[in-house]
Amino acid sequence: QVQLVESGGGLVQVGGSLRLSCAASGFTFAYYPMGWFRQAPGKEREAVSCINPSDANPYYVDSVKGRFTISKDGAENTVYLQMNTLKPDDTAVYYCAAGAAWSTRASAYPYWGQGTQVTVSS
Repeated sequence: QVQLVESGGGLVQVGGSLRLSCAASGFTFAYYPMGWFRQAPGKEREAVSCINPSDANPYYVDSVKGRFTISKDGAENTVYLQMNTLKPDDTAVYYCAAGAAWSTRASAYPYWGQGTQVTVSS
């Protein structure tokens, strides 16, 4: 069955970096849009970055542009989110998701990981 397992979250100081990983299994990784979403307490889940199967023109929410980079390793069936210059507003649970169709809406992604906590301390 489809499985997405995130890792790499943790506690980091303002300005620090983290790299999130999402190991995918149970589906043909190369054919699916992949996304990183986050949800902070009391807030809606938002798309942080999404990448389509061709890897062209990945999406980034405005607040992370220039700081976060999404990438994929097809051989390892893994998608990454490199997060630099972290800010307290980046604190959230980060989820990896596999989409049925290219979209930045969470409802378009039927498969989700369990989430990994990212906490940025000031």
